[in-house]
Amino acid sequence: MSLILKVYLEGNFNLRDFDYNQMKQGELYLQKGIKRENSSLKGKKKAELINGLSIEKREEIVSLEKELLGKHGKELYITPPLYVSYGENIKVGENFYANKDCIFMDTNNIEFGDNVIVGPRCCFYCAGHPVYGDVRSCDNDYFEFSLPIKVGNDVWIGGNVVILPGITIGNGSVIGAGAVVTKDVPSEVIVAGNPAVILRKITEEDKEKWETLRKNYYEKKEEFYKNHDI
Repeated sequence: MSLILKVYLEGNFNLRDFDYNQMKQGELYLQKGIKRENSSLKGKKKAELINGLSIEKREEIVSLEKELLGKHGKELYITPPLYVSYGENIKVGENFYANKDCIFMDTNNIEFGDNVIVGPRCCFYCAGHPVYGDVRSCDNDYFEFSLPIKVGNDVWIGGNVVILPGITIGNGSVIGAGAVVTKDVPSEVIVAGNPAVILRKITEEDKEKWETLRKNYYEKKEEFYKNHDI
């Protein structure tokens, strides 16, 4: 299936807006060329509304976040403040959590699987610019391109991570704090650094260790409540 046909079938193709279509197709576009009805203003205003709420109003925050996102599961919480381009291009699975100060530059799709945890001040950048300066800023036209980001199931992304345009992260992987992810990440590995590199695979020994610690937690918790008659 061609990218143009895919965009059309997903309802993102607009017969009156050339630059918006270019953005959704991953081609060069001009932000200033996108028509007002397709601008990012609506999503940014919704995020601004969320960020203005008291942190105690969790139910209202979650309700507005569900309105903001293009797709979500039953359990969701993004700790404000959060920042988006559109919001509607962010799609999350079940049990999604992101800590505060995250930036979702969703000029293209940003998709998260189930059971994803995102640390504070993480950045997901779909948008980029040509590396050749004379094209990037020719005659005050600042050209951009936009590529989708996809994060699999059971992924943990540490604080201050940057995910660049077009990146896919496989199931079960861990992205270390401060990493700048410039290449796709396979499943079940730990990556870190700038640029991020694979440190090691996640092993059966890791599974046994953390399952044992989880079991011990519940046993200690049960004993605690029993001893304190709670």
